Amino acid sequence: MALTDDITDPRLAKALAHPLRLDILRHLGDRTASPSEIAEEIGAPLTNVSYHVRKLRALGLIKLVRKTPKRGVVEHYYSAVRRLTVRADTWEQTPSIVKEALMKPAAERVLRNMGQAATSGGFDRREAHLSNSEVVLDERGWKEVADVLEKAFDQVQQIDADSRKRMGKSSDGAIRATALIALFEMSEDGAG
Repeated sequence: MALTDDITDPRLAKALAHPLRLDILRHLGDRTASPSEIAEEIGAPLTNVSYHVRKLRALGLIKLVRKTPKRGVVEHYYSAVRRLTVRADTWEQTPSIVKEALMKPAAERVLRNMGQAATSGGFDRREAHLSNSEVVLDERGWKEVADVLEKAFDQVQQIDADSRKRMGKSSDGAIRATALIALFEMSEDGAG
């Protein structure tokens, strides 16, 4: 069964409704891991993690990458199939509880990755960039900024696809990078 990227799809909503499934997806977001590795990292029983891994695979959200013999058993390694991209019209219809369940771990992961990059040379390249522009917008301005960022996102995705095509199966010369695009309202006290 193929699952769409539409987070209002009831099958996807069901997949993301369980906190353990969200944890598993978070752990497979940018790496490959086995259910036993994930279970150990999140402190959950292996049987529960394995069950939810099977459900996520059946929904098409993760894929089996390899099988490795290990101590008399075959260990299965999985990775996320793709990142969900959600357009404005779909996001607007998404319940707040689902938005929070998706955004909080994503924001935590971004902050963790940025912190690691800051302390390990990730911002050493001349073209590395980080901007934080606190702006005051009216409705028209909000929509204009959102349009600019959506176009930038689309361009980044196309550049990523072109780079992967040029590299083929070789990862020689690959630069693992994160391009972060965000627009969100600040709270009244300015704390975000």
